[in-house]
Amino acid sequence: MLGDLMGMMGKIKETQEKVAATKLRLNTVLIDEKSNDDLVQITITANRELKEIKIDDSLLQDKEQLEDYLILTLNKAIARATKVNDTEIGAVAKEGMPEIPGMDMFK
Repeated sequence: MLGDLMGMMGKIKETQEKVAATKLRLNTVLIDEKSNDDLVQITITANRELKEIKIDDSLLQDKEQLEDYLILTLNKAIARATKVNDTEIGAVAKEGMPEIPGMDMFK
């Protein structure tokens, strides 16, 4: 029994380390998102860190329009980054979960 518990604890620690490594790797995964007409382009990491914003000069004349473009494009980029992040972290966490009878919620 104690051996099983120690084995589970070791597996949990290993999984925590893999999750941390995956989070670091996701800092290098870049997601590019554009407005429908390519006037705004956003680059964000899978950890949802903003890396770059490109704005077409034509949008600089209308503050409200620019704000709308930024909000829409940033929200799309964040949604895509969140999906990638959740998928990657979830896969690592699921892989490392110990087998506990009656706790098969990840299957």
